[in-house]
Amino acid sequence: MYAPTLYDRTRPIGSFWETTVEPGGWSALESHGALSSGENRPCDVAIIGGGITGLTAALHLARAGIEVCVLEAGTPAWGASGRNGGFCCVGATWLSQSALVKQFGMAEVGRFFQQQREGVALVQQLANEEGFEIDRQGEGELEVAHRADRWRSLETGYEFFTKIAGYPCQLWSPQELAERAYHSPEAHGGLHVGVGFGLNPLKYSRGLAIALTQRGGILYAHSPVQHWEQDGNLHRLHTPKGTLRARRVIIATNGYTPDDLHPAVSGSLLPAISNIITTRPLTAAELAAQGWKTEIPVYDTRRLLFYFRLLKDGRFLFGSRGGTWGDDSEADRYRQWMTRRLGEMFPAWREVEISHYWSGLLCGSRPLVPQIGQLPDDPTVFYALAYHGNGVATATWSGRAIAHLLTEKLTPSDLATPFRQPLRRFPLPHLRPWYVRGMFGLYGLQDRL
Repeated sequence: MYAPTLYDRTRPIGSFWETTVEPGGWSALESHGALSSGENRPCDVAIIGGGITGLTAALHLARAGIEVCVLEAGTPAWGASGRNGGFCCVGATWLSQSALVKQFGMAEVGRFFQQQREGVALVQQLANEEGFEIDRQGEGELEVAHRADRWRSLETGYEFFTKIAGYPCQLWSPQELAERAYHSPEAHGGLHVGVGFGLNPLKYSRGLAIALTQRGGILYAHSPVQHWEQDGNLHRLHTPKGTLRARRVIIATNGYTPDDLHPAVSGSLLPAISNIITTRPLTAAELAAQGWKTEIPVYDTRRLLFYFRLLKDGRFLFGSRGGTWGDDSEADRYRQWMTRRLGEMFPAWREVEISHYWSGLLCGSRPLVPQIGQLPDDPTVFYALAYHGNGVATATWSGRAIAHLLTEKLTPSDLATPFRQPLRRFPLPHLRPWYVRGMFGLYGLQDRL
């Protein structure tokens, strides 16, 4: 859908997260390269995609003694899993809260958000059980009114999260926001939702990968699926060097799903670009100049929202919507725009050096909710996709859910109805880039009104 540079696995990502892990991959993963030339390996379950969804699903299957192999086109967590902003939180839909309730009913929407809350807890649980560090920061998540007239949306969110989702929440006046978190010309009160935290997404994802290999799972990096065929009751997944034969397959490729991977996913997903910059580490005096005193992850009330958080070493992470083409010249323009907007929102940091800038693809679906299930015409193929920019916790929960569906520990009815919407192609799928451009244009207009 976008410029080829966004899909080039040999191109440096340039994220700050890469500086926090061992260069070139961790030693426990070094022996897990591509399939050998001419190799024709059998396994029980093949998972396409080595991000949070695929790794979590594989880990739970390996724990259950099932022979599982993961095929990753790049290195583990090369996509959104290892380059997102590290917001372990809820959301996972582009439907408004009122639209969710209208379409699915209060009870199912409540279940939807309770299961996402389980996903937040599961992230920490897996890190504890498998013994790896995720650099957890802050408690909960903070939504900030970017204009005074957006206070009402915070009140609406408070009513929704307390009454329907059952979350602990607090409304913070502009003065309370300044006292507890920060001050800014674009901060006019906040809604603190007591579910979620910040983390290092690459440490988390790589931790899952190492745990998988230690549990006996097989991880093949640099192994994109180039051709998929069925031979009786077996799936043959052909990579550049070798072939994997599996009785069951899980699709866990999210925003980097090739349209030609399988007819069921062709044209059914809507990737969108998101960008992140980080500053150099800020001094205590610089933080005080902006009144910054929190590690809680923050986002604002815009439709095309900004999201930001203070990292462990004092850097400030600042994320936003990306472009709609994905080429280098557009990326350069967005870096300049984001640097300018950072200075406008946080004037005390207007001249602070930007240390890193990177981009990645998040993923939406036609029904605007995550999608977990089995193909109706082939129950040996499972999928878990489309987290709408909130994938750390939801992908973790979805990975476990799809593993439990495969092993029949769960039935589809155990999943909240929003998770169970079938895959649906977009009309005229080749026009999806223009759908994104139209969506961004509309949302930008709504943000200015």
